[in-house]
Amino acid sequence: MRENGAELEGLAGVPVLAGQRAHVRADGVSVALGGRQVLRELSVTVSARSRLAVVGENGRGKSTLLHVLAGVLAPDSGTVRRVGVVGLARQALEVRGGESVGTLTGAALRGSHLALRALELAGEELASGVVGADERYATALDVATGLDAWDAERRVDVALEALSACADRERPLATLSVGQRYRVRLACLLGAHHDVLLLDEPTNHLDADGVAFLTERLRGRDGGFAVVSHDRVLLRDVAEEFLDLDPSRDGTARVHAGGYAGWRDGRRREWERWEREHGEQVEERRRLSDAVDRARDRLSTGWRPDKGTGKHQRQSRAPGVVRALNRERDALEAHRITAPEPPPSLRWPELEVRRGEALLRVDGVAVEGRLRGPVDLVLDGGDRVLVTGGNGAGKSTLLSVLAGEVEPTSGGVRRLPGTRIVVVAQEVPAWPEEVTAGELHARLGDGALPLGALGLLDGHVLGTPVGRLSQGQRRRVDLALRLATRPNLVVLDEPTNHLSAALVDELTEALRSTPAAVVVATHDRGMLADLADWPRLHLG
Repeated sequence: MRENGAELEGLAGVPVLAGQRAHVRADGVSVALGGRQVLRELSVTVSARSRLAVVGENGRGKSTLLHVLAGVLAPDSGTVRRVGVVGLARQALEVRGGESVGTLTGAALRGSHLALRALELAGEELASGVVGADERYATALDVATGLDAWDAERRVDVALEALSACADRERPLATLSVGQRYRVRLACLLGAHHDVLLLDEPTNHLDADGVAFLTERLRGRDGGFAVVSHDRVLLRDVAEEFLDLDPSRDGTARVHAGGYAGWRDGRRREWERWEREHGEQVEERRRLSDAVDRARDRLSTGWRPDKGTGKHQRQSRAPGVVRALNRERDALEAHRITAPEPPPSLRWPELEVRRGEALLRVDGVAVEGRLRGPVDLVLDGGDRVLVTGGNGAGKSTLLSVLAGEVEPTSGGVRRLPGTRIVVVAQEVPAWPEEVTAGELHARLGDGALPLGALGLLDGHVLGTPVGRLSQGQRRRVDLALRLATRPNLVVLDEPTNHLSAALVDELTEALRSTPAAVVVATHDRGMLADLADWPRLHLG
C-alpha cells in the first residue's frame, strides 16, 4: 500500500493541467534547416487565453515554430519554457508497425485513465485509514476533475464521429489513408484535455462538417491555441492575434491584434510605409548621385570662362567648383539606404482587353464519362463565372475544354481571334527538376512580361532549380508564367492550393478588378464567399 501511496504523491505519468497559468514561451529562438535560416531570434508566447494564428509564405518557418514550441525540435539558440499540457497536431503522421487506431486513442486517454486509477487507489487508502490518504485523495480528485477524466472516452468518440474518423480500435493505422489517419489523430487531440493546442493545417482532410466541428471546438476552448492554416475562413472565425513571419522592415516577426481584418489592414499599412520609405531613400541616393555627376561635369568643362577672360579669374573659380564636387561626394558617401528592398507583392499585368469584347463561345458541350452536358457558356471581356458542383461533376474537365486541352464528345467551343487563354490548374506542371523559373520564362518568347514585374518571385526563386522549391514557390512560378503571357481569359482550377492567406487576398482582389474574363472553380470557403456575387455555373 505504501508503494501505491508514493506513486500517488507524484501522480506519475498523469498530465496535470495548469489552467490559467499555462503557457508556452519562446525567447530569442533561432533555427537553421539545411543550411538556411528559418527562424531568427523569434520570441512569442502562447498562453491559456491565446487565439493565435501563425501566418507567412511557404518556407517561413510556421511548422518549424510549432515543433519548437511543442518540444519536438530543439532550437539552435534561444529558450522555450512550457507550463501545462501541450498537444501538437502535425501535418504528417508517421506510422510504425503494429500500431492501430487504439494506439492513438489509448495514448490520448492514458492520462485520464491513470488519473481515475490514482483516484481509486487514494480512495482505498482513505477507507483504510492510511496516514496522509486524505491529502492524496484531494490531489487525485483535483487532477481527475481538471482532466474531466470520467467523460474522456465519450469526448474522443464524439470527436471521431464528428470528423468522420475511424472508430474501430482494432483497425491497423497502416490500412488507413493519410487523411483518415490524420482525422483520427486530430479527434484524439480535440477529445483529450490540453492547456495549449498547436495545430498545423488542421483543416486538411476534413469535410465541411468536420471543419465546422473543429471551428466550434476551438472557439469554445478554455485553453489557448496556435494554428497554422491556409484556410482563411478558419482564421477569420477563430484567431484573435496573428504572428506574421513574412519579412518586415526591421527583420522581426510582427504580431497583429484585431483578428483577420486587423492583421490584413496592419500588414498593408506597414507594407505601404516600407515601400514608401525605401522608395524615398533610393530616390534621394539617385538625386545625390546626379548632383555628383553635375559637379564633376562642371569641374571638367563648366567652370571654364569665355575666351579672353583673365587667368586670375579662371584660377579663382576653380577652387569653388572643386569644393562643390567634394561636398556632393561627401553627401553621397554619407547617405545610407537603411530600409531594405521590400519583398514583391502581386502586380497584375496591364491587359489590352475591352469589357464586352467577344472571346469564347461554348455550345452544348459534354464529355462522355467526365462532364454531363449540355453546357452553354458565353465569355466576353470582363465576364466573371464561378463554376460549382460536387466532386466528380466535371468542373476540371470543363475548364480543360475551355482551354482546348480536352476535346468535347458533343457540342463545340469557338475561340474568337485574339483570345489568349491561360489555365492555372490544381497542381503545377511536372517540370524537369533542374530547370529554373528564368529558363522556363525564356521558353515563352520575347512577347512575355518579365517575371519580376509581376511581384510573385524574388531573385532567389528565379535562379533556383524548381526541384528545390517548395510547393508554394512552385505555385507562384506557375502563376507568374501564366500571367506573363498577358491573357485576356484566365481560367483557375482550385487557385488557392499551396498559396498563403495574404497572397490569396491579393489574388482575389486582382481577379475582381482585372478587365480580363475570369472563370474560377474552387472549394475554398473563403474564395467562394469573396466571389459570392459572381454569376454561377453549377454542374451536377
